[in-house]
Amino acid sequence: MLRTKRAFTLVELLVVIGIIALLISILLPVVGKVRRQADSTKCAANLHGMGQAWNMYVSQNKGICPPGRFEKTGPTTGNSMYLIGKEMTYRPRWYEILGNTVGLVANKTPVTDDIDTWTIDNPWFLCPAEPEWNNCRNYPYGYNYQTLGNARPKGDESDDAGWLKREWVNYPVPAGRVKGSMTVMAMDSMGTAAGKPMEMRQRYYADGTKDPDSWGNKGFLVDPPRMGEKSDYADRERRNPEDRSGPHARHNGRANVVFCDGHVESTTPTELGYVVHPDGRLPAKNAAAENRLFSGTGENTDPPDAE
Repeated sequence: MLRTKRAFTLVELLVVIGIIALLISILLPVVGKVRRQADSTKCAANLHGMGQAWNMYVSQNKGICPPGRFEKTGPTTGNSMYLIGKEMTYRPRWYEILGNTVGLVANKTPVTDDIDTWTIDNPWFLCPAEPEWNNCRNYPYGYNYQTLGNARPKGDESDDAGWLKREWVNYPVPAGRVKGSMTVMAMDSMGTAAGKPMEMRQRYYADGTKDPDSWGNKGFLVDPPRMGEKSDYADRERRNPEDRSGPHARHNGRANVVFCDGHVESTTPTELGYVVHPDGRLPAKNAAAENRLFSGTGENTDPPDAE
């Protein structure tokens, strides 16, 4: 007697497909959450490494903090070149300086002019949560340059009077006067988009495009929560409160922050002292904003005047 093989009925097949779809719908958010957590952990490790490099730089340079970017030392490009690795490069930024301290380079082909188009491919310098944010200017980590080293000239930079007189806004800064455990060194940064409502923020530019409304614009510098009347801004060409730089809470609503003593914390912009409006913007001038974690002294003071 022949036995016929029993096949799945259409109903049974649909039930199996439904169960599989249900399992996928349950697992995908879990997998996504695990991946985001892994990105946050790797980001924190990167910032911790930068914190260690920062302290190494200080110990190797007579106790002076690295600036947000090395100063302009003359009217020509050749007078503003610095040794990074074995090559001379034009005014390296803080992360290049720290990388150089531990034998890493952000740019395999160092530039000899003020060019913002080059990108970074070494993961030590980048945030894994925003891997496409790899432009040298529109950078994912912002430095507390206002307190730790603003090597821009005081006054009107366009007439070069500042560098002729060697009057920098706040440089050099002795690390001995900085309370390391309570002073932000660097953090996840969204650049000057921080001063804009969420709906006004534009796409990220990896080619160095200067758009103050875009994510990551001038992100390599971060402004403290509250700015003064004569404060400098990350985007100095504008010095506009709406073009302030600020933290990017890219890790499940929190930002990774490394302090000058090397420890890393995961925190919200509000916990850092920023005022966050319902529309997402972080106003630059709000009396409720607190600068205690940015001043270097633990006091709620405004950043140095730029004039």
